[in-house]
Amino acid sequence: MSKMINNRYEFVYLFDVENGNPNGDPDAGNMPRIDPETSYGLVTDVCLKRKIRNFVEIVKGKESPYEIYIREKAILNQTHERAHKAVGVEEKDDGKKRKGTAEEVEKARAWMCANFFDVRTFGAVMSTGVNCGQVRGPVQLNFARSIDAIVPMEVSITRMAVATEKEAEQQSGDNRTMGRKHVVPYALYRSEGYVSANLAAQTGFSEEDLKLLWDALVNMFDHDHSAARGKMNARKLFIFKHDSALGNAPAHKLFELVAVKRKTDGSKPARSFSDYEVLIDRASVPDNVTLEERI
Repeated sequence: MSKMINNRYEFVYLFDVENGNPNGDPDAGNMPRIDPETSYGLVTDVCLKRKIRNFVEIVKGKESPYEIYIREKAILNQTHERAHKAVGVEEKDDGKKRKGTAEEVEKARAWMCANFFDVRTFGAVMSTGVNCGQVRGPVQLNFARSIDAIVPMEVSITRMAVATEKEAEQQSGDNRTMGRKHVVPYALYRSEGYVSANLAAQTGFSEEDLKLLWDALVNMFDHDHSAARGKMNARKLFIFKHDSALGNAPAHKLFELVAVKRKTDGSKPARSFSDYEVLIDRASVPDNVTLEERI
C-alpha cells in the first residue's frame, strides 16, 4: 500500500446524459429524479458511488486491498463474521456469535478498512450482526444537479414476445405488450466532492486509492452502458489540491471558480455538451492551492 495522503482536496465533476435515465426515482415510477420546485435534474451521491465501486471491482476484482463491501447481492453480516474471524475473535461455547469487546470491534473495523476499498474511501456502518463498528469515509460527494432545468420524456415501447403460453392465448392478433421508458433528451450535470486528509489517516486511504478514485471518475461511464441510461459521458474533472492537510481555502470559494454557461441560444433546450462552455477563473486560485484538469 502506498503512503497516506497528506493534502486536502476538493473537486468539481461534470457529466452528461443523452436520451437516457441517469438515476431513476423508484418512488416516482423510475422517472429521472428532479427538484420539483425548479425542475433541475438530480443524481444522488449513492448512484455515483455505485459506479465508482463497480469500476474498482472491474479493475481490481477481488484483489486485496481493493475488495468491495457494498456490492450486488452481498451478505454483509457474513463479511462482518469474516472480519472477526480474521482478527481472532472466538465464537461462544454455545455456538452463538458474540458482538465482541470494544478492542475486538476496533480490530475488526481496522481490518475492514485495510481490505475494502469502499469502506476506507466512503465509510460504512457495519454494526449489524457481529459488530465491526462504523467508519466515516474521507471521500464524500454532493448530489449532482443539472445545469439547466430538464423535461423528462415518457416513451412508449412494445415487447414482441410473451412470457408464458397462457399470456399468448389471452392475446388476440399479436403478442405485443406495451411498456413505458423515461428518458432525459439531454442534460449536463455538475457534482462536487471532498477528500479529507484527516479522515484518510483514520481509514488508511492512500495515494494509490486516490489515483484509483480519479481514474474511476474519468472512466466509470465507459463500463456502465445500458439501454436505460443512454449515452453518459464524463466531461470535466477539476481537482483542487491544498498544500496542507487542513486546507488553505474554503471549499465553496474554490467551487465558485468553475462556472458553466450556455454559449448557444438559452431560449432553446440544450442538446449537446457543445451548447455549453466551462469557464475557470485560474487567476483567483490561491497560491497555496493547485488546480488540475483531468478531462
